[in-house]
Amino acid sequence: MKLVLTDAQTVLDDIVNADCLKEFGEVKQFGLLKYTEVAEAIADADIVVCNKTLLDKTTLALAKNLKYIGLFATGYNNIDIELCAKRGITVCNAGSYSTSAVAQHTFALILEHTNNTARYNKFVQDGLWKRSKTFSPFVYPLTELAGKTLGIVGLGNIGKAVAGIAAAFGMKVLAYSRTPKNAPGVEEVGFDELLERSDIVSVHCPLNADSQGIFNSEAFLKMKKGALFVNTARGGVMVERDLFDALSSGHLGGACIDTLAVEPMEEDCILMTAPNCIITPHIAWAPVETRRRLMGIVADNIRNFLSGKPTNVVC
Repeated sequence: MKLVLTDAQTVLDDIVNADCLKEFGEVKQFGLLKYTEVAEAIADADIVVCNKTLLDKTTLALAKNLKYIGLFATGYNNIDIELCAKRGITVCNAGSYSTSAVAQHTFALILEHTNNTARYNKFVQDGLWKRSKTFSPFVYPLTELAGKTLGIVGLGNIGKAVAGIAAAFGMKVLAYSRTPKNAPGVEEVGFDELLERSDIVSVHCPLNADSQGIFNSEAFLKMKKGALFVNTARGGVMVERDLFDALSSGHLGGACIDTLAVEPMEEDCILMTAPNCIITPHIAWAPVETRRRLMGIVADNIRNFLSGKPTNVVC
């Protein structure tokens, strides 16, 4: 078998490698192929494993031997599923590998906003505590999470994990989901009610036709004045200009963002200049343990496919 990894550097590094795939055959690993390079690179592949590489009629045109596409991801909007189905190519994703990591990062962002840890560390490193008149200089405001209301949009595995952490902090949890989940300790409400009642709104829904741009100027205006908006889902669920306006006007108290509509961030991304906006570069899913778990799922998917019992099948 010939396996080709088209964008390995989006998952692998010096700590996490693809050695677990060698049992299946010859592994050819590319760091990050350009769109125009993909078709030739996978022309003789039996198996392609990718993260965000666009696999469409152009890039798949020469891959006559291709039997299987494995994803280093849960989402598969970069794959032409209809074409793969017609050609008999099995596509399998890697679901639920990052639940704990994304839930953890969600609260890392929330806590950075409420506790200003990095700013206080800089205050100390700059020598300002040494010159303080009091042992506890109140330079930046601190906020307790206990008693606050967290609104979760999308109550899948990650949303439920976030709800569990919120409960440990003594928060009240609301959730909006397309289908009722009946999660313990969570009050399920409509989207507008969630916006109006939440002190913090955290997004954990997939990006699709229903969620595209759902957080726009209208949605932000319905949120409480001073509320915090957190997005560790997909950049496309929010309108970046509208978020910038909501922050600039002071209506929102802050935003914590891990994903943007275009990644890597564009030179002129408007959120770079937004006040009270913390941005991390789409790394909520990427702890070492998480990526190792991901590689294990990817290998298991291939092993199960080859044994005639495919798992995590998209098509």
